[in-house]
Amino acid sequence: MAASRPYRSACLALALLGLAACGQDGGDAGPPERGDAPAAKVEGRTIWVSDVKREAVAQGLIGEGEPFDPASDQFRQVLDEVVDQKLLAAEALKRKLDKEPVAQRRLAATRDRILGDMLVESVIGDAVNENNIRGLYQEQQKLARRTEEVRARQIVVATPAEAEAVRRLLASGASFEALAMERSRDAATRFNGGDLGYFTVDVMPEGYEAALRGAQAGQIVGPFPVEGGLALVKIEDRRLEEPISLEAARPQIVRFLTYDRIRDLLETLRSKAKIETLNRPAEGARKATPPADAPKTVPAPPKAP
Repeated sequence: MAASRPYRSACLALALLGLAACGQDGGDAGPPERGDAPAAKVEGRTIWVSDVKREAVAQGLIGEGEPFDPASDQFRQVLDEVVDQKLLAAEALKRKLDKEPVAQRRLAATRDRILGDMLVESVIGDAVNENNIRGLYQEQQKLARRTEEVRARQIVVATPAEAEAVRRLLASGASFEALAMERSRDAATRFNGGDLGYFTVDVMPEGYEAALRGAQAGQIVGPFPVEGGLALVKIEDRRLEEPISLEAARPQIVRFLTYDRIRDLLETLRSKAKIETLNRPAEGARKATPPADAPKTVPAPPKAP
């Protein structure tokens, strides 16, 4: 799960911070991560594979935690960009640009952003774990209402006379599937024997919903008006809707847990901090609102196909 927000515009500042730290410690440190490997050296300083991966994540080329093959052309391209950043940052330090007030403020802002992201990653790592994901999934399954699904086949014809002829053939024992392939006008279902698959009647057009509600397996319903003509529908099966699987619901659950924990963290920090807003908005100005996609409650799981 990608918990932090990458900031491409801060890449040069990050390089400056990294080189400044290296200049202070007087030598290369060991691998920053277990199993890390050196990818290049710039003026005796190591660029690690994890450094290149971090830049690739910042550029949106890979997701957090995804593999990034050091033998790939894309890895080499990103490595070249990281080398360029190091060279530019080193030259900036030689020119003492890091001492300028504007640079100090930008470096401080980047540091704040990185530390904030690291705190968020830590908090989310505690909240978004398998136990919490499974617990919320099970809670939602207890609350979820399972509706009944119908599997049906249809034959769509143009006139009442055609519909009556089809009904007589069905009554004499003709195969519904074969007649659908031979006589149905509905191009979407004709060549699979009129099969509509499983569905809940509430998602069907009004004509279907009224005709099929309460029909039993094996029953032939119609004819009734539909788009394109008249439909005869055979009920193949009725069953309770299959619940959404944990894996299908996982992205929504992770997103909710992430928003929920970040919101709680910020509310706690704000409640303890002394915050003074000095540039108050003009009277009548709109108050800030949370992002439109920020979930307020646990999102309802989508229906299983």
